[in-house]
Amino acid sequence: MRGGTVQINWHDTKPVLALDFHPFSGILATAGADFDIKLWLINSGEVEKKVPTVNYQNSLTYHGSAVNALRFSPSGEQLASGADGGEMIIWKLHTTEEGQAWKVLKTLSFHRKDVLDVQWSSDGAFLISGSVDNSCIIWDVNKGSVHQILDAHFHYVQGVAWDPLAKYAASLSSDRTCRIYVNKPQKTKGIEKINYEIQSAKTHLFHDETLPSFFRRLAWSPDGSFLLLPAVPAQGRLCPSLVLGGGLPLTLARPALLLPGASKPVVAVRFCPMAFSLRGSSSSAFFKLPYRLIFAVATLNSLYIYDTQSIQPIAILAGLHYAAVTDISWSPTGKYVALSSQDGYCTLVEFENDELGPPVSFSENKVMGDENKISIQNLEDTKRNEDTTNKNDIVDVESLKADAEINEVKQMPPSLITSTPAPNKPAKRRITPMAID
Repeated sequence: MRGGTVQINWHDTKPVLALDFHPFSGILATAGADFDIKLWLINSGEVEKKVPTVNYQNSLTYHGSAVNALRFSPSGEQLASGADGGEMIIWKLHTTEEGQAWKVLKTLSFHRKDVLDVQWSSDGAFLISGSVDNSCIIWDVNKGSVHQILDAHFHYVQGVAWDPLAKYAASLSSDRTCRIYVNKPQKTKGIEKINYEIQSAKTHLFHDETLPSFFRRLAWSPDGSFLLLPAVPAQGRLCPSLVLGGGLPLTLARPALLLPGASKPVVAVRFCPMAFSLRGSSSSAFFKLPYRLIFAVATLNSLYIYDTQSIQPIAILAGLHYAAVTDISWSPTGKYVALSSQDGYCTLVEFENDELGPPVSFSENKVMGDENKISIQNLEDTKRNEDTTNKNDIVDVESLKADAEINEVKQMPPSLITSTPAPNKPAKRRITPMAID
């Protein structure tokens, strides 16, 4: 593993407020306070044993204010961006004789104030956004219109997330609440349409409006098993919280796991899109999964990388930036993780081949050879079987929380262990993690 801050003029010395990797090409898109979106090609530093570098590719210029959020659609054909003043744009990739170019497809207008976060649905048909106007909006991308307004928050909505199985959506606000919305489709003239209703809300687990960041970017795991939330105080320290997202009914009565270790507020979290084989025996793992998920947690100035086999971070990069980190993104193969910051720079971390472990397929749990892409199409099939989930599969989170609070984790130097392949075991439904004593 190698990485560091790339010392180039990313956005004319202005803050870099968001970034995202294209789901197939690996192109990195960054958004800044200079009103532009810029595209970059990542160059590996593995051969020369140096920090990876970037080459500027193109700029997408249309916004009239600072761009706070951007996300590629699952198909990679569209890009959504949100900016100050409630401005939102859908960009579409066009192929011309001269090559490929991104052009404005639609402008979405309804938010009255700054848009702070956006997220696509798994089928790319809908988009959810969170704003300073205290609301979340679900957009019909094809129509370019508002599909539903979720206005349960009483302060800024600083993060939104969409369950990859299209069952739930979530939002996190500076009113110290995380709200979970469940999809209860309604039929209109014989056509079934998505309709999200509040299922649960948790209060007083999150930092108030004095958090020195505009963003609280939360994330769902690629298999739909976990919802990871930033900025959760525990025992007087600010830590992320790993919340059970799978199983029915979904409850936020208690977190599934608290991750101690972060000394400063957590502002963004992101799961790696890949799954990896287990490291040896899984008897000591906190969750009984047939594979290992890896996720990144960004505090105001540091990066922690965890996996689902241990509450101890497998890597820590501290003191990366002089100003607050604003966003995290993983490349589609899991080789790179990128951070953006208000100091106007971005950090790139590169992992060597199989440093995180051999990748495995979510659907078959088989070790993947040279194939670097994982299809999660089968996750949609698992949604149909959710109603058959046994209620006894739900984790006893109370006992797990007590164990997590006792086990305070000390910061450790980066150590990445090559793991062994997981046994073949077909996945037929959403996997509900189980706590192991």
